[in-house]
Amino acid sequence: MIFLELVLENFGPYRGRQVLNLRPNEGKPILLLGGMNGGGKTTLMDAIRLVLYGHRAECSTRGNLSYSNFLKQCINRHTPDSEKTRLELLVQIISGDSSKIAKTDTLNPDDPESQFHTQLRIIRYWTKQDSKDTLGILNGEFPENTLRDTWDDYIENLLPLGISNLFLFDGEQVKELADLDAPPPLVVQAIQSLLGLELADRLDTDLDILSRRQQKQIADKQELGNLEEIDRKLKGYDGEKERITQEIKNTEHMLKRAINKAKEAENEFVSEGGKIAAERHQLDLQRKSEEAKIQQTRDALVNLAATSLPLSLIEPLMEQAIAQGKAEQESLKAQISRDRIQERDRRLLDYLQTLQLAQSQTTDIQSFLQQDYHHLEQEILPPENTWLHATPEELETLEKLIAYDISSQREKAQAESKYLEKLERQLMDVERKLTVAASPERYQELREAKERANDKKTKLEIDLEYKHRQLRDLERSIEEVKKQLKDYSEKFLAQENATHIINSIARVKTILEKYREKLTLKKLNKLENQVTECFRYLLHKSDLVHRVVVSTEDYSLSLYDCEGKPLPKHRLSAGEKQLLAIAFLWGLARVSGRQLPVAIDTPLGRLDSSHRQNLIERYFPSASHQVILLSTDTEIAQTEIENLRNQEAITREYLLKYDPTNGQTTIKDGYFW
Repeated sequence: MIFLELVLENFGPYRGRQVLNLRPNEGKPILLLGGMNGGGKTTLMDAIRLVLYGHRAECSTRGNLSYSNFLKQCINRHTPDSEKTRLELLVQIISGDSSKIAKTDTLNPDDPESQFHTQLRIIRYWTKQDSKDTLGILNGEFPENTLRDTWDDYIENLLPLGISNLFLFDGEQVKELADLDAPPPLVVQAIQSLLGLELADRLDTDLDILSRRQQKQIADKQELGNLEEIDRKLKGYDGEKERITQEIKNTEHMLKRAINKAKEAENEFVSEGGKIAAERHQLDLQRKSEEAKIQQTRDALVNLAATSLPLSLIEPLMEQAIAQGKAEQESLKAQISRDRIQERDRRLLDYLQTLQLAQSQTTDIQSFLQQDYHHLEQEILPPENTWLHATPEELETLEKLIAYDISSQREKAQAESKYLEKLERQLMDVERKLTVAASPERYQELREAKERANDKKTKLEIDLEYKHRQLRDLERSIEEVKKQLKDYSEKFLAQENATHIINSIARVKTILEKYREKLTLKKLNKLENQVTECFRYLLHKSDLVHRVVVSTEDYSLSLYDCEGKPLPKHRLSAGEKQLLAIAFLWGLARVSGRQLPVAIDTPLGRLDSSHRQNLIERYFPSASHQVILLSTDTEIAQTEIENLRNQEAITREYLLKYDPTNGQTTIKDGYFW
């Protein structure tokens, strides 16, 4: 597993959305995050635990709080109620040769023996109003709903909660582990899980449970039924089943013929007009209704004929009459105007004579008046073209008839005519059906034949359903008898098997005890070699300890010098004890072969400069393929950071910049120096 990216949004002192790129480069496993005390280093560790394990996470500030109250406590105090608190962790799941990872403690993406699985983005978010968080798993851009529902089991197989503290730990845990003579129970369980020793204990427990179950099965044995009686009953049921099955086949055959007969009777009934004859009364009523509607429609057409509708036949003549009348009206107006103008022109000429105008002027005026009179004369119709003599009121009446009355009445007449045609077609259909209807005697004969066929079919259907019900009841009885027979056999065999299993369990437990002892010795011997190698590698006094022995009882550590003499642990300095604890954790990780990141909060603790130098040069670059260090400026100071940079072991550096004014932390690129 590799942590690729951590996103914090309104979590603890981290206001808004802040993103940490955690991808390690090849040969540079260390990601260094610097921050002062109270600046948010431990919050980052809690964020990783929380996004991975949810309500099961062992976070530093949870204490005895319920999970819902702990989630509310984690929300940044400046977060509005409408905004979410959100954590995202992008991880790369690795498959390949785990033993190679354990030996080299590095991961080469270009190595063909290393195989990368898909990337998963784990998301948890909640609000102040929520009492629980929401989990989401993304595979690329697509949700993994099945994996989301089984996430606890999946992460438990990948990075069990019991061993997570051996890979995600802080300096205080190392100090506590260094000061104890033997590891605490949680660490012991993690050690057994890492080394695979708990499998033998689990198998031993499962054998005890199996033994108790088998003993209870024998103790609860009751008197079994008579096998011969069960067999006799079963044979009787089988014979009855065979008889009913044959009767069902016969009935199905007769029902098939009855269905065909009923179809034939129905077809004959329909083809000979039996159905129509049965509907004769209804058809008679329908015929009378259609005839009444036809008569009503014809009466409506007669009434329309009594209106101005017939005038639509001479509509062109009416339009010509209107045009003639209007022309005569205009001619009459022109004639009246002509007479008046002629009288006016005469008075005008007489007046001009009194003005003593020049003769030429008088002649021009007279010529103009004659031309105007001539034009007006042309607008007057000759007497032979004036023959209508219609009044304006009569012309208006004719126009109204053409524009409104005749048009409306014509539309009504057309609609009534179409409706009449439809009614006449419907009447013809009814009369046609009545002509093909069977006679009352033939109708009665056809109806009785159809009813007899249907009655026979119905009786056979009922009889067949009854026989099927009998067969189902009989099959249930046979299944019950077979179950009794099976139970008899199983109880007999179970008794024999239970006795055999109980006897075998005792032998298996003896073998298991020997196997557990050998497995424990083998695993612890490998762990001792790794812890010894790691401890001597970290010490600047390589001749101080020659061998580290792990107790098979409580996993406590015993030290021996070069002469094979015990070296009391109290003779070690505080820094050496801490290095021993780190070597113990490092050895466990290497023996387990798990490809997991290592995250260390406040890693150097109370180490002196020499031990710090060894830890920086030897442990941090080799602890895992990904090492996340969270340090203050006094732990990994300027000298130590230069040392790590010179080794080219650092992939990225971040600074957790804490603002005490508003209690907010911002993630910046770069370290203190």
